[in-house]
Amino acid sequence: MIKFYFLLWLKWAIRLSVTSIFFASLVTFLITFYTYVSIGSPPLAEENISALIKIFNFWFVIAWSFTLLISLFRGIKYIFNDCINGYELKLFECASDEVIDVIGYGDLIKVWRKWIMLMIWLVAILMIVTMFNFYNIYALFGFILVSGYFSFIIMISKCKKVKIQKC
Repeated sequence: MIKFYFLLWLKWAIRLSVTSIFFASLVTFLITFYTYVSIGSPPLAEENISALIKIFNFWFVIAWSFTLLISLFRGIKYIFNDCINGYELKLFECASDEVIDVIGYGDLIKVWRKWIMLMIWLVAILMIVTMFNFYNIYALFGFILVSGYFSFIIMISKCKKVKIQKC
């Protein structure tokens, strides 16, 4: 069972990392390109490239904060109905024992709400335990990844709509 949780977490963590960083990079590139065009598209001299890189770095942190939240919501959908090491997570209908085979985002609202609150508490505990003087999106992302592993284990016991079944 430990291998199932680890592989589930690994799949989720890779998907979360790739999607959130990709969309943050895309948004940041568009902002940087808009900035470059709006100032008249000066020649790409060394100082202009340096300024564009600084603009990109500034906006990347802000964009990643938003795309991380979106990726957290979108990513929870893909942990269900996937056979991993002989087990799979199943999402059940409210007030019935029917498994939802094709999961839509509307089916995830209640589960995601419980899961995100669990993640918030786990990240807060990690922040208290580590006692960093300064937090940024990079440290927060690490805390989210670590908390994600434990949240899957706890979520199954706390959420009645989510169960593990053999496949």
